[in-house]
Amino acid sequence: MKQTTSVTGANETAQYLTFMLGGEAFAIGIMAVKEIIEFSGITEVPMMPDCIRGVINLRGAVVPVMDLAARFGRPLAVPGKRTCIVIVETENEGERQVTGVVVDAVSAVLDIAASEIEPAPSFGTRIRGDFIAGMGKLNGKFVILLNVDHVLALEALATLPEQAADAAAA
Repeated sequence: MKQTTSVTGANETAQYLTFMLGGEAFAIGIMAVKEIIEFSGITEVPMMPDCIRGVINLRGAVVPVMDLAARFGRPLAVPGKRTCIVIVETENEGERQVTGVVVDAVSAVLDIAASEIEPAPSFGTRIRGDFIAGMGKLNGKFVILLNVDHVLALEALATLPEQAADAAAA
């Protein structure tokens, strides 16, 4: 599986879309971002994991919408004036997957040099380590670079109810 946020060469820079979520700064490689739309028109779907808000109609295509806060084990995001849906495209086993991601506010598109990206810490973060591609340094602060292939892996979500049932039975 390819990592959409990987950068080669110490002198190269890559562009990232930065956004806020629960007061923390995150970023996604711009190559995975297709568009940013207004937070509205989500249709709830029964029996979905908590982190899936529902689906939207994006020019005739049904697109699942994930609440990143819930995906990271936090309460569902409360929509505000700047809340939006970032449409992200990933590739899994040769198939394109389009997913909407709810974020509190989009900040900017920034260039981050490979030399300014540190490996993810093995402790101290409030999200799973495989969700983090690295830590980008910007003006003396860190932004969490997300590994969208892992965060948005919808097939892993399909097993969440089964895993919860197995854990409860054990």
